Amino acid sequence: MVLNLPELKLTVFSDYICPFCYVGHHRLMRLRDSYDLKINWCFIEIHPETSPEGEPVASLEYPSEQWNQLMHNLEAVAEEEGIAMAEHSFTTNSKDALLLSEAAREQGREKFYDLHEKLFAAFFVDSRNIGDRNILRELAADSGIDNEAVESAWQDEKYQQRILSNYHAARQHEIQAVPTFIFGERKLTGVVTEDVMRSAARDMINSSTD
Repeated sequence: MVLNLPELKLTVFSDYICPFCYVGHHRLMRLRDSYDLKINWCFIEIHPETSPEGEPVASLEYPSEQWNQLMHNLEAVAEEEGIAMAEHSFTTNSKDALLLSEAAREQGREKFYDLHEKLFAAFFVDSRNIGDRNILRELAADSGIDNEAVESAWQDEKYQQRILSNYHAARQHEIQAVPTFIFGERKLTGVVTEDVMRSAARDMINSSTD
């Protein structure tokens, strides 16, 4: 029997090189057991200064004690929830990956989400540099996205404009960090638990039926 799940529309501000976005993505996807998720993914480049060749995470200039605590918390969450994750030792420029993901939307929901998952897994599980266009081409091909669409992602100005629009939307919502999940009037930022997401979803559904 196919369940007729209630539709849940929300907006997520995210970047593929953000480890907390990766964890938040997994938690959000678990809500699919209760809702038909309709997600407006707003991709934002959080470290435009980073080289696409990849750099040690030390280049981000976090205080070492703060970074070590962040990574300890992240590893604990990943282990607790059974989320695969390699040691987070390097970062990269995410712009080309974000542009590719924007172009993949036009290839249909299935191909978009297949690439979406592959980008997160490539970086956080397989420690691959998703700033490298050759790696991005490979991931796109594995997701069934044709080469013309891939190249247009980096050449067609409309995809650049979408990323810029996402940035302006973030400013409008006074968003200062990713991930940020917007459930109606409720804004959730950072490492949000699945229970909190479910609570926000219930409130949003209930308010729409009042």
